[in-house]
Amino acid sequence: MRVRQFGRVVGAVAVTTWAAMVGVAAPSASAQTCPDVEIVFARGSGEAPGVGGVGQSFVDAVRAQAGPRTVNVYSVNYAASNNFDARDDLARTVVDGIRDAGNRVQTIATTCPNTDIVLGGFSQGAVVAGFVTSSTVPDAVPAAYRNAVPQPLAAEVAEHVTAVTLFGLPSPQWLGTFGAPPVVIGPLYAPKTLQLCAEGDTICNGAPGGQPSIAHALYGVNGLTQQAATYAVERL
Repeated sequence: MRVRQFGRVVGAVAVTTWAAMVGVAAPSASAQTCPDVEIVFARGSGEAPGVGGVGQSFVDAVRAQAGPRTVNVYSVNYAASNNFDARDDLARTVVDGIRDAGNRVQTIATTCPNTDIVLGGFSQGAVVAGFVTSSTVPDAVPAAYRNAVPQPLAAEVAEHVTAVTLFGLPSPQWLGTFGAPPVVIGPLYAPKTLQLCAEGDTICNGAPGGQPSIAHALYGVNGLTQQAATYAVERL
């Protein structure tokens, strides 16, 4: 099975499994001006627009643990392409996601300074969220893309981000297969970042390239979103 084909399967399994369990769709945006908490989440490759299956599981867990706090959700607006054969297009969609997520974090930090921001993502979305925290544009970014890559967020913005939760973040070995630089969490975000890699997940466990394992599709049901929610809520 090719990576592109598997991407569709992973997205379908993650969404279908979670939908079957809870029967709800992810909220796409906040209607309230300044919530107590804003979750900015980027879905995984091939998932339909919204926060995706893993994102919905995480959102529900945060809401269940957040008590009386209001929790709103922003789903990162990007293609989440699963066409791994078209590397230029894939790079563009990641850059689009970084820009959109960063803009949202910046907007909330400016307009709602008392709102706690939780930044997160699954798989390709974890790459997006991880790069949002970067303190510099990676040297390994090809020259053709450097002007398109958003500049790092201002240092003062980091004060408004209380937690970063990354599910199945592709390892440097896996990203290198596609000529992509590794994700390096910025120093202002590293102390409040939780990276979760399920046992047997070959996308994030350092396995050299190759096809994703089924473990990569199970974050919404294996308890790790609950763990991440606890981590995030404890930091609100």
